[in-house]
Amino acid sequence: MKGVFRQMNLLMIIFGLIAICGLLGIVQSIREKNVLALVFNAGAAAIFGWFVVMTIWHQGFPPTLH
Repeated sequence: MKGVFRQMNLLMIIFGLIAICGLLGIVQSIREKNVLALVFNAGAAAIFGWFVVMTIWHQGFPPTLH
């Protein structure tokens, strides 16, 4: 069971990095005035960021066994 929680821990880190890249993409798309890139970057940042926040809120960081 510990292996599953290690994978979840790694998954949260990866998804957090994706959310940060989405935020950086939002800034870049605003500079370039690219609306489609803005929409996709905002969606990626919101979805992946929300997943990370809710996973940390529900399981804590690092995830614990229940």
